[in-house]
Amino acid sequence: MSPLPTPDPGFWRGKRVLLTGHTGFKGAWLMLWLQQLGAEVFGLALRPDTDPSLFDQLFPDGAPGHMLGDIRDPALVRDRVEQVRPDVVLHLAAQPLVLRSYDDPIETWQTNVMGTAHLLEALRGTDRRMSVVIVTTDKVYENREWLHAYREPDRLGGHDPYSASKAGCELVVASYRKSFFAGTPVHIASARAGNVIGGGDWAENRIIPDLVRALARGQTLEMRNPDAVRPWQHVLDPLAGYLRLAERLWDDASLSDAFNFGPDTADQRPVRALVETALQRWPGTWRDASDAAAPHEAARLMLATDAARARLGWAPRWAFADAVNHTVDWYRAVHEGTDPRALSLAQIAAFERPDP
Repeated sequence: MSPLPTPDPGFWRGKRVLLTGHTGFKGAWLMLWLQQLGAEVFGLALRPDTDPSLFDQLFPDGAPGHMLGDIRDPALVRDRVEQVRPDVVLHLAAQPLVLRSYDDPIETWQTNVMGTAHLLEALRGTDRRMSVVIVTTDKVYENREWLHAYREPDRLGGHDPYSASKAGCELVVASYRKSFFAGTPVHIASARAGNVIGGGDWAENRIIPDLVRALARGQTLEMRNPDAVRPWQHVLDPLAGYLRLAERLWDDASLSDAFNFGPDTADQRPVRALVETALQRWPGTWRDASDAAAPHEAARLMLATDAARARLGWAPRWAFADAVNHTVDWYRAVHEGTDPRALSLAQIAAFERPDP
């Protein structure tokens, strides 16, 4: 069997990349990877909102191209686009937390919908060839708790403000693509990834960071939704999908579409399976802390990735156990004193090997 594709350094070398949200968990991993691939990376993001933060761990002396700014500011976004003159835009900036969206729905809508609109408006009228990948989420679908996986043409929706705002983001992308970018050299696609795990996520109310904090303190993890099924995948798998999509978009306008990036069907597991697998690597305990009065979160969510496989030649490289083991190994090694940047680079190298 031929090796699964990984990012092409020949494509990325020397490319000017505008990466929004580069101080976040996925954004920091992506900035590190793009630099390794030889791209010139220019960021736009808020300050990291966790302590520690992966961005500060990977770039303790700062990062070339780093810039703080709020995508809710249309003038700032326009100025950054004009300054960078990107070949590729990877839009990851977002308010990414379901529970936080209940606390501050207006911030969530402003960031996820209007922030995306500001970026697309700043790109409107560009006459240069450009690949643009707008990252949304698997939660853009109207969740009917189906047993089968959601496909890209399925109806968009969202119960909580986060999910609904990301569905709104998809509508903004589709509208701009049809109204302003059809027939232009700017090719725009959206990427819908499943639940991502990996070293360096320090957000609140996410299962792996919550587990790591409990393990580091010798405490028992309180699990909110042990039976909720999610499409778990290591962060490098969807990031490889975003990069693959940008590479292919460069020459193929027909790929200006929406794509799911998720794990194999067998790797879409309940939360308890994730935690119990992690605890085989770093022993600890958990208890069921389900609360019927808690804000709504989907019980079952699975993604179909046929389009990405057939049209992009993409497929996940790390199966469920590998994804969990690499994640837990990262946190445990950093907890024991290993340098986070060196460890992250080693994991990227392991992911890129022909037979990971």
